[in-house]
Amino acid sequence: MPLPKDVLRDRVHNEILMCQRQLHHLIEVSDPNFNEFPVEVNLTLTKTPGPIMLDGKISHLFNHKLKMIITEDYPYEKPIVKWQTEIFHPNIMLPDDGGYVCTKLLDDWSFSSNLLTFIKGLESLLVNPNPKNPYGSDSCTRAAEYFNTHEYKSPVVIKKKDPPKIVGVIQ
Repeated sequence: MPLPKDVLRDRVHNEILMCQRQLHHLIEVSDPNFNEFPVEVNLTLTKTPGPIMLDGKISHLFNHKLKMIITEDYPYEKPIVKWQTEIFHPNIMLPDDGGYVCTKLLDDWSFSSNLLTFIKGLESLLVNPNPKNPYGSDSCTRAAEYFNTHEYKSPVVIKKKDPPKIVGVIQ
């Protein structure tokens, strides 16, 4: 049974505000008043290194886009997550393959889970790929093979002190 609409609206609103206060990422919400579900949350992870393959060598992107769709069954049901930028990662599918994220954070989702913890988990996953447990897509399998045979070092990141406080309407 879903949460009452006003309770759901307050919970999602508070979680988004908590993310804006504690993270350094751009967050755009399709309905900032949370009047209609599903709500799309477009997230740009900034200053977060994630591996990409360029000319046969590992390089890094520091800005990554993903979309989270929060349905009326949240928080009983996990958000739907779709990666939207190039990636070479054993646990994140390329956007053309579906953009799905294979993470224990989603597998272990429960009523007490929240968006802040999930996003922090994504930051950690980007920096620390898990090639021993790849997603089943070709791109993830290739990335796992690479990371199992090559040493991977993520670059050091300096984060901004003051996170942006942006909630806007997606047009």
